[in-house]
Amino acid sequence: MEIDYSKHKHVVVIYPHPDDESFGTAGTVVKFREAGVPVTYLCGTLGEMGRNMGSPFFANRETLPEIRKQELINACKEIDMDLQMLSYRDKTMEFEDEQVVADDLRKRIEELDASLVITFYPPYAVHPDHNAMGRAAFRAIRDMDPDKRPEVWANAISNDHQEILGSPDIVIDTKDVFQKKLNALKAHKSQIDGMLQKVRQGNEELSEFDLALRYFQYETYHTVTFD
Repeated sequence: MEIDYSKHKHVVVIYPHPDDESFGTAGTVVKFREAGVPVTYLCGTLGEMGRNMGSPFFANRETLPEIRKQELINACKEIDMDLQMLSYRDKTMEFEDEQVVADDLRKRIEELDASLVITFYPPYAVHPDHNAMGRAAFRAIRDMDPDKRPEVWANAISNDHQEILGSPDIVIDTKDVFQKKLNALKAHKSQIDGMLQKVRQGNEELSEFDLALRYFQYETYHTVTFD
């Protein structure tokens, strides 16, 4: 599927955690930015309850929130994406009032005049925060005037999602912009270092670039409509 990135006015990315944007959509963001399209990330939490503290450890439970906040800021700079932090609490998105979250997201989407929203596809996004944020984003768009709704691309990542949803509608090869995606991933040092060390075992002959490319080259989305 050939994608005309330049047709969009503004892309809004909605995920709950710092690093969701880098793993799932950084290459896509870079392609939009190279086409001159503004992109804004609405990030739900600071990921302050995450278990990864760096490898070797350089964070603890008290320092992790500020560290992950700065990592998020740095990652967004790497891919030239604007950032709005929504200040919800990590690992509690499923307990937030979904309509309240949706109303806030809808207001921001409308203020930014988004023509495309990228978010998680509930309930196929594994983590409770992922699914809760996706549900709120879907509700926000469903609540909009049908004539003003943006296009929606959604990440489905559960093991069974293709059996239920079918193959992704959009597959983006990020190889040509992968260095920028890798820079964004590496900005999340507390999260990525341990992962790269783990996958390097048995792949010692690969460069850091080629190792990361093996796992994160393609970004896939299902298109969603609200009739």
